[in-house]
Amino acid sequence: MELTLLGTGAPRGLPRPGCPCAACATAVGQDARGATAVLVDGTLLLDLTPGAAFAAARAGHSLGGVRQVLLSHPHDGPPVEVPAGLPQPGRVPDGRELALLTGHRVRAVAMDAPGTGYAVHGPDGQRLLYLPPGGAPAGLEQGNGEPYDMVLADVVGRPDALARLRAVGAVGPTTDVVAVHLDHDVPPGAELRRRLAAAGARAVPDGATLVVGVYEDVPDVPRRTLVLGGARSGKSVEAERRLEAFPDVLYVATGGSRSGDTEWASRVAAHRERRPGSWRTAETCDLVPLLKDDGAPLLIDCLSLWLTDAMDAVGAWDDAEWADGGERELRSRIRELTEAVRATRRTVVAVSNEVGSGIVPATASGRRYRDELGRLNTAFAAECEQVLLVVAGQALVLRG
Repeated sequence: MELTLLGTGAPRGLPRPGCPCAACATAVGQDARGATAVLVDGTLLLDLTPGAAFAAARAGHSLGGVRQVLLSHPHDGPPVEVPAGLPQPGRVPDGRELALLTGHRVRAVAMDAPGTGYAVHGPDGQRLLYLPPGGAPAGLEQGNGEPYDMVLADVVGRPDALARLRAVGAVGPTTDVVAVHLDHDVPPGAELRRRLAAAGARAVPDGATLVVGVYEDVPDVPRRTLVLGGARSGKSVEAERRLEAFPDVLYVATGGSRSGDTEWASRVAAHRERRPGSWRTAETCDLVPLLKDDGAPLLIDCLSLWLTDAMDAVGAWDDAEWADGGERELRSRIRELTEAVRATRRTVVAVSNEVGSGIVPATASGRRYRDELGRLNTAFAAECEQVLLVVAGQALVLRG
């Protein structure tokens, strides 16, 4: 199957009309996007949008051969004019299949939000899944067939849709995931590409023609990532965002519950509210066994609290104990942790504080902690494919 993406933006397009935000201000050139519409083999049109005929002409195609127009979501605003010669658009009831004379089969996939997804089977067996904006598949069954060759989805707005598809095997390592319905939630350009790559997806400009089933250089999701940042820098949000498109994530909280500490309880509650409901939580500093086991992706938040626990255990705050084997024991624990990171087969995203650029601590114990955290971050980063520094909510790629 050959697809031409007549548009790849949200229903209102990008930039949004009259919107003064920074993302819309920079959405120019190839980063400007019309509302998403997909022309399949010149005969099937998924979503009819204003200016579809002109978009097709700019891409070197005509809508003259279209025999079926299907809508995936309710369209706000004035009715879209149907170009002359084009069939009236419609929607297929959930679960029903439509067979076209061209040999394409289209099955309607139920969504958890208003709209319809379409699974398109090409005449030669290629498999495409197209999802509406703001929607994720509902009622998917485990092991329901082979992975799709290509998925077009609202990756930015509904990353959990990808997680659901991955959980049942509908998206596999070779599935080409292309982000559509792109809105002004993420600055266009490099930042959008970076976020999509972390989810194993990519974006293409309007007018791009893609061939379903042909090998593409699918973004390689880093298996080990360290996210550094100062207090309230957005490092935890960045770490969580990197795994929200994956199922069954194990969130490893190294800080514990701290019974009686109301401020800490409010922080923990805020973190839990952000996390997808499908994630599990383990409150532990015993990281090595988790890294050695096979299993779901790990999100470790954070290494600085792990270090505090380790320094408590070896008596690092007492100069005599520190000199009498405490320092040596801490080095051993850090080495054991980093060796486990090097050998792990799990996807790991770890968070840690970057404290070496601030004011020099006034106490000897504070300076010792600062130094040891710097050493831990350096050792851990050496074993990671990607290292990020988050400043004011902006992620700077240091490696990878």
